[in-house]
Amino acid sequence: MKLPSASRCFHNQGLGMLQNTGLCVVADKLNFIRYLSHFRCVHRGAAFARMRTTSVRKLLPESWGFLCPVHTPDGEPCGLMNHMTASCEIVATTTYTTSLPALLCSLGVTPVDGSPGQAFSDCYPVILDGAVVGWVEADLASAVVDSLRRFKVLGQKKVPPWTEIVLVPKTGKASLYPGLFLFTTPCRMMRPVQNLALGNQELIGTFEQLYINVGIMEGEIEPGVTTHQELFPHSMLSVVANFIPYSDHNQSPRNMYQCQMGKQTMGFPLHSFMDRSDNKLYRLQTPQSALVRPYMYDHYNLDNYPSGTNAIVAVISYTGYDMEDAMIVNKSSWERGFAHGSIYKTELVDLAEKVMGEDGVVFGTKPGDPKVNGKLDVDGLPHIGSALHYGDPYYSYINLNTGQSYVTFYKSQEACVVDNIKLCSNDMGSGRFKRVCITVRVPRNPTIGDKFASRHGQKGILSRLWPAEDMPFAESGMTPDILFNPHGFPSRMTIGMLIESMAGKSAALHGLSHDATPFTFSEENSALEYFGELLRAGGYNYYGTERLYSGLSGQELEADIFIGVVYYQRLRHMVSDKFQVRTTGARDKVTNQPVGGRNIQGGIRFGEMERDALLAHGSSFLLQDRLFNCSDRSVAQVCVDCGSLLSPLLEKPPPSWSAMRHRETVCTLCGKSDSIDSVSVPYVFRYFVAELAAMNIKVKLDVK
Repeated sequence: MKLPSASRCFHNQGLGMLQNTGLCVVADKLNFIRYLSHFRCVHRGAAFARMRTTSVRKLLPESWGFLCPVHTPDGEPCGLMNHMTASCEIVATTTYTTSLPALLCSLGVTPVDGSPGQAFSDCYPVILDGAVVGWVEADLASAVVDSLRRFKVLGQKKVPPWTEIVLVPKTGKASLYPGLFLFTTPCRMMRPVQNLALGNQELIGTFEQLYINVGIMEGEIEPGVTTHQELFPHSMLSVVANFIPYSDHNQSPRNMYQCQMGKQTMGFPLHSFMDRSDNKLYRLQTPQSALVRPYMYDHYNLDNYPSGTNAIVAVISYTGYDMEDAMIVNKSSWERGFAHGSIYKTELVDLAEKVMGEDGVVFGTKPGDPKVNGKLDVDGLPHIGSALHYGDPYYSYINLNTGQSYVTFYKSQEACVVDNIKLCSNDMGSGRFKRVCITVRVPRNPTIGDKFASRHGQKGILSRLWPAEDMPFAESGMTPDILFNPHGFPSRMTIGMLIESMAGKSAALHGLSHDATPFTFSEENSALEYFGELLRAGGYNYYGTERLYSGLSGQELEADIFIGVVYYQRLRHMVSDKFQVRTTGARDKVTNQPVGGRNIQGGIRFGEMERDALLAHGSSFLLQDRLFNCSDRSVAQVCVDCGSLLSPLLEKPPPSWSAMRHRETVCTLCGKSDSIDSVSVPYVFRYFVAELAAMNIKVKLDVK
């Protein structure tokens, strides 16, 4: 994105924009929540990320209600990337404010060219959108503000509802410049609150909020002091933070983690799968509507874009496969389709780019071509719905002038299904058959190592698909879908998940969907009592526990096990995208070391810390094998006398010799051939010595 020239010439003085790259963000359709949060994100910019101070990252009190205190990433951009709250909106409309100065004069404001009734020191300047329009006496100012606010809230006298009315009082202490400030311009943050005096909603701005008294709960309202009240206690939270059930019962970092993970969920991102051509789309095959949901879940119609499954979760240590944030999944649940999903990948094939300058190249196959093997249609494209495996023909194009055909093969190791094919042309429809969009569907059912998370920042990986007959079962014969290790709770303090489990269980029993909006339960009105009574009414234990029987021996387990229904999300981090393995493969041209990177079948980095670990173990032969034999071992000739790696060279044969005659390696510095020895060194070291020699630095090897 280029900046206009005016900004560019100011750029050197630092008065223009602080950055000229990174101003564009792709609106990812990974899931609906991520798509939504892209449009509510506020980023301070790259210049602040490099600052040494932390004060930039702190959340200031005046951002209450405008920026969410929960929804910010952890790590480098923490506090620099914020998100607007759900109720915050940006003023986009402009209005003519020509009638406002006359209205102000009728309320008792002296015009700017007149002289006020009192000394200027006892008056406030009245400033409308940055221009001084008059003066108002100090004892009259609060009455003018009250009248303006009444007109604004009731929509009278052409005062726009997004006007910001700020009276900065004279305090006698160091403060902001006193005056009556009015703002009607666009690009300001506003949010609705309840005006108690008039009983209507009012939009307030960031500057205005500092000078009015807003209560939150009913009990906080003081008559004569509190002028406004929040519409909801959760109006301080952003859209994504509002989707966390019972977030007021969780430790705050867990809510922050969930805000990040909610945006990485495999869900149902859109309804137009056949018409889209995104590079990558994730889709959950059988998503469910959450049984326990906050108020904002329905407000955003999230049931149209669900992102998880209601799973029966038992909190129990079982078999040891569930240690350290791993979870065991019932194999029968998996066979019934628990969290099954697929990835849609799209490839755009443009023949104009493939064969530059040649005109007569179109998609197609030569009749009876053995390479095609009947896998492609006559138009050179695969059949829709056909399975593609590694090495199958993918598409084929033909040169009409020469009759030569070229077949491209499917290169990925993962089998896939051709989902749809779009033919692209120009707007007139007169273009040659040169561009196609091929969308394939890669089935991705959960495998060991795939990542799951509840909605409380409790992430874990699937460590084992356990047969249903070996799972613990309840008295009704029901086996849980997921076994969650109890050690995940004490240090993380995600009590919201325990409440959700009880709420989900009672929801399933009574056929309700429970409200999980934060700040509805309190010390006096506890969630445990409410859901405990519902569970008791359904014939279950008040505390949500049940007797389970071991699946291996059939014996009753000694402890009561906490079991309920929790909404689980499948995250997009899958082992199939991450695993990396190679025996031999490509090497770097210069250093002869294995190349890195998963896409090019590279080796895995064995770094300094891994080396330290092997040294500490005393396994130095393994270290030599990893860092030398498997990397870039080479046998080099070295002269023992002068210690040079570069001087030993094969002697040049005179023309009279036969090709079979044995040639000796001679040191060009010493002129001898009996002082040459062979050593095994890393190839990088030989390259390094040659580089140093180019800088006139000699390296001597002391060969023992």
